[in-house]
Amino acid sequence: MIDQLIAKLEGIYPEMVAFRRDLHMYPEISFQEEMTPKKISRYLKELGLDVRTEVGGRGVVGVLKGGKPGKTIALRADFDALPIQDEKEVEYKSRIPGAMHACGHDLHTAALLGVAKVLSEVKEDISGTVVFIHQFAEELTPGGARPMIEDGCLDGVDVIYGAHVMSTIPVGTVGVCEGYASTAADEFEIVVKGKGGHGSEPHLTVDPLVAGCQLVLNLQQIVSRRVDPLKSAVLTVGAINCGSAPNVIPDAAVIKGTVRTFDEETRTLIEEAIGQIAKSTCDGAGASYDYKYDRDAPSMWNDPAETKRIEEVAISLFGEEQLERISPMMGSEDFAYYQKEITGTYFFVGGGNPAIKATFPHHHPKFDVDEEALLTIGKVFIASVLNYLSDGRIRP
Repeated sequence: MIDQLIAKLEGIYPEMVAFRRDLHMYPEISFQEEMTPKKISRYLKELGLDVRTEVGGRGVVGVLKGGKPGKTIALRADFDALPIQDEKEVEYKSRIPGAMHACGHDLHTAALLGVAKVLSEVKEDISGTVVFIHQFAEELTPGGARPMIEDGCLDGVDVIYGAHVMSTIPVGTVGVCEGYASTAADEFEIVVKGKGGHGSEPHLTVDPLVAGCQLVLNLQQIVSRRVDPLKSAVLTVGAINCGSAPNVIPDAAVIKGTVRTFDEETRTLIEEAIGQIAKSTCDGAGASYDYKYDRDAPSMWNDPAETKRIEEVAISLFGEEQLERISPMMGSEDFAYYQKEITGTYFFVGGGNPAIKATFPHHHPKFDVDEEALLTIGKVFIASVLNYLSDGRIRP
């Protein structure tokens, strides 16, 4: 049955490419998706699926009920773009100024729709239910995963799979990572409040810039001296905004940064340590402060058993040489919210191809991927669905 469905998927490859390119030409950035969810819902409805729109805001969920009873599996794709000007010279270049699919979400969506079409043609032979989750706003905090979950997109679901195309991995490759795969992504802001004045009379002021600079240096000791060396963590200050004139000491300095961690203990330790250091540094300078720490997506943890399933499916489809075991990344992915609710795993597929200049990193204005990755995602999804809903054995 798998061979038959893969042949069907390969047969609709041009249709998948056309859908992907349409999304690429008309991208919509996070929380501004209007036409994209309409295109998705229309496609799913034409397949005869039960479709919910405006799930959690702008999400779309399609449900395929098999002809036989069984478990329920969810597949997730994201569909938002980024506020980046497309600099590629291709026929499907973005036609929306300042907006671009620079992370592959257009490809994720087209691949999942292709899977839905193929599986819908054999739904009477499927034992169980397949839920197709099309998520909005993955790129921007707060993302679309949480509101979609709160709106019931996981109701009755037993397991969830997600996939991401990578320009850094050769096309045709499948990447898996068991356990922690990506970090939690948090942001913090510290406002150092001093007392402004003339630059020639610093003794009459409380200089927030000096205190802020000292604070930035002190924060760098958290990871190196407070975090267990065997636990990975990153603390980066990305912005200091303070003053505008060379001879004026301002009233305040604003410091913004990000924290990346895998385990919750380290996450909490760093959050508390930032507050402690902000207080001691500002107290020492005679300044006051405001501190805000915002937790975004948690770390993504891939279930070992389900990751093994994807691994075995990939090997059966493409061979051992096309499987890559990937190390955990310090980036973040709000697919982690789904995994906090139910068992799941998230895998990666190669889209890199120097021959078509598909080598630029994600979020780059010239980002692109080899569209053959559509078939890689689709084949793994289809084979994994059938494997999970059957007795769990790989069927050639």
